[in-house]
Amino acid sequence: MELSSLRIFKTVAEEGGVTQAAARLNRVQSNVSARLTQLEESLGVSLFHRSGRRMLITEDGARLLAYTERLLQLADEAQEAMRGDRQPSGQLRIGSMETTAAARLPLVLGQFHRQYPQVDLVLDTGPTDYLLQAVLNHKVDVALVAAPVERPELVQLPVFDEELVLLTDSLHGPVTSPADVAKRTLLGFRSGCSYRRRLERWFAEGGVSPARISEFGTFEAIIGCVAAGMGVAMMPKEVLKQRELAKSVRVHALPDDVARVQTMLVWRRDIAQHAARDAFAAAFATPNERV
Repeated sequence: MELSSLRIFKTVAEEGGVTQAAARLNRVQSNVSARLTQLEESLGVSLFHRSGRRMLITEDGARLLAYTERLLQLADEAQEAMRGDRQPSGQLRIGSMETTAAARLPLVLGQFHRQYPQVDLVLDTGPTDYLLQAVLNHKVDVALVAAPVERPELVQLPVFDEELVLLTDSLHGPVTSPADVAKRTLLGFRSGCSYRRRLERWFAEGGVSPARISEFGTFEAIIGCVAAGMGVAMMPKEVLKQRELAKSVRVHALPDDVARVQTMLVWRRDIAQHAARDAFAAAFATPNERV
């Protein structure tokens, strides 16, 4: 099996179709289809179910994908090892929580790009649980997630200290306990968001049940709906400060055990060589120790 064929297979699996994979790989569709067919014939199995233009991975395909990710990662490590002390280059896939990407990353990414212009930065955002799986499954090289992270197979580097605050509409009264927002709708990111879990736990510990939970894809949508009186939300204070959004909502302090949270930069412990990743970690210039 050629590594180039495996990269094509992996891209088709991730994109769900030949057209999208070809565009991402900058190849013609016929070449992608032909290489995929050749790979299937050499293995004697069908890697995808064809459903119109959609490609649904088969059980055999899923098994090969796990090996493919490991093989490609090893190949990338080998290239890194051979580069020696040369400047970091190639692709660095970064995962980040939506709010961290908005409030914390722009300055870091800008400085990193100026220092290492040969590194191609790719950013993917999502909730903490999604990002942890993305790192473990080799979908991203590093990720910025909320502590605690109980995964011994990951290196953890503390990079930011966040203060979470409760948001209500501007006409809402003071909030000192969950009872003050009883029966309100919780507005947050999709399941797997650590901030959302903290808010749900705060409600539960106060013996209060929300009316419902509404999920959103962006923090701007959440804050806009809070301002419109649709419900309450939890958000890092830094996001409001950076985007000057505090005027549209009322901000309430939370107990320290709920409000204080560290953002961790994590990556796989078993990947020792990755120049771009190591340079990115160093860009945070934190005195904290890796764990």
